[in-house]
Amino acid sequence: MPIIEVNDVELWVEEFGDPTHPAVLLVMGSMSQGHLWPDELVGRIAAGGRRVIRYDHRDTGRSSALNFEERPYTWAAIKDDVLGVLDALGIERAHLVGHSAGGLLGQWIALEHPSRIASLTAIGSSPLGGGEGVVVMRALSGQPQPPGSLPEPKPEFVRVLTSPPGEDFAVDVARMLHGTVLPFDADAQREVEERLRERDRDPATVANHQKAWAADPDFEPVGRLGEITVPTLVVEGSEEPAKPGHGKLIAAAIPGSEYLEIEGMGHTLPPEIHAELAAAVLAHTAR
Repeated sequence: MPIIEVNDVELWVEEFGDPTHPAVLLVMGSMSQGHLWPDELVGRIAAGGRRVIRYDHRDTGRSSALNFEERPYTWAAIKDDVLGVLDALGIERAHLVGHSAGGLLGQWIALEHPSRIASLTAIGSSPLGGGEGVVVMRALSGQPQPPGSLPEPKPEFVRVLTSPPGEDFAVDVARMLHGTVLPFDADAQREVEERLRERDRDPATVANHQKAWAADPDFEPVGRLGEITVPTLVVEGSEEPAKPGHGKLIAAAIPGSEYLEIEGMGHTLPPEIHAELAAAVLAHTAR
């Protein structure tokens, strides 16, 4: 698969569909490989007449594994990588679909570079400027949230991430993020985790995303969501454990945005929701 150079780092990129079709760039969340966009979901979107692109963030998967002490960066650099992917592929304007922190990056880019974004779809994301990272850190450390904070993660999120990690910790985290309504296949998840480990240049460097946040925890523009003019679709699962209710806050703040709640969905992208999610993305990007 091709490796492109963006902002002096190497990023792994994979494309699907006809290159003459409208471009849809998939942006995964913090500490997550682009390979976590499921093949079936990607295939459905490409089959609907889209040029679909997924990539690994820096310090994940097959992209550059950096020595953070020698080459520190902030989340602004991760945001600039998104635009760098478009530049490297010669794409002037694309539909952006972001999951979790990928949706946060999408909001940030839609605010600062609206001419580059044909539409935005934010899935399982938090509102830009809400300080979601600080909310999570308070929750995990047992600190109370001050008035006006974003809704904190559900108790099961805190319990799993603060318990001593067991032998199947990655699967336990995936099960919690998946939610309790839709069936969870632990064996299939183990295969996913093994595949992710095999793809990683250096599994240790994924923690650099946390270091990047700590280097500038106040990176988010505050109070400016209402300035976004890019057509926006906000998707949230009814069983969201990490950012419950955050999607509705995004939709309420961005003028003219649409909100879709997918029944049974948690914070992951399981097979049961692919048809509904792909249809929603195709309908939104067709506008």
